[in-house]
Amino acid sequence: MKPTGSKFYKTPLFDGLEALDATNHKVSFPAHFHPTFNITLVYDGVFQSRLKDKDISAAPGSILITNPLEIHANPFESGNSVSFFTFYLSPDFLSHGDGRKGVVFNDNVIDDNRLFNQLNILAQQIKSGADAANCEQKFGETLHLLSASYGADKPGEDDADYQLFEEYLAEDHLKFSLTEAAKKFGIDKFKFLRIFKSQTGMSPNNYFNLKRIEKSKQMLATGHDLLAVAIDLGFYDVAHFCNQFKKFTGISPVAYKTGQ
Repeated sequence: MKPTGSKFYKTPLFDGLEALDATNHKVSFPAHFHPTFNITLVYDGVFQSRLKDKDISAAPGSILITNPLEIHANPFESGNSVSFFTFYLSPDFLSHGDGRKGVVFNDNVIDDNRLFNQLNILAQQIKSGADAANCEQKFGETLHLLSASYGADKPGEDDADYQLFEEYLAEDHLKFSLTEAAKKFGIDKFKFLRIFKSQTGMSPNNYFNLKRIEKSKQMLATGHDLLAVAIDLGFYDVAHFCNQFKKFTGISPVAYKTGQ
């Protein structure tokens, strides 16, 4: 049996493509989201994912995709494990490569041997440290094929209330106040909580905690140390920050910062 472990990669591809290689992963991921497309190649085991309105299973040889900001959890039952490789791809790249203003994948699980094999070759090149110039064009062609074959136009949202709520979610709320949030929308606290959970699938505290984790990635990438990140983003201490980071990402902030 292969040993359990994970390795995080930061690459020069497309101005900083990130990736995660995990072997015999057994720890559940709680409800969370990413600002990127997560394109996951499932090698061994069945990768379970729980979205807002459905449960999905990705078998070995399939591609599991979650869209940017799509709330999802990955439960693991005792004794189960999965090996996978995930590309974290910016939405701007897919939209640019496909010539559309916005792309979304309505089918989260894709069974396509050709695409799986092409993406797997690229994953192995990343793991081997291959020169970016030798694989970026091929990678772009493969991602364009994925988007053109399975991507759909992202629906627009014209409703003013929806736009206001989206703008609120985009703001940084390091010290979330339920009272102030409800006042902003002119509703009581209980109604705000119901609307928030309906729209995001998460509680406000968990949602904005995840936003702090995403902000911490930016700070770590620009040279901030763990103590500075923990203090600036409102975590209790470095240990609390490290525990929360690993809980939602599967790796430690040190591993993320060093790409180890």
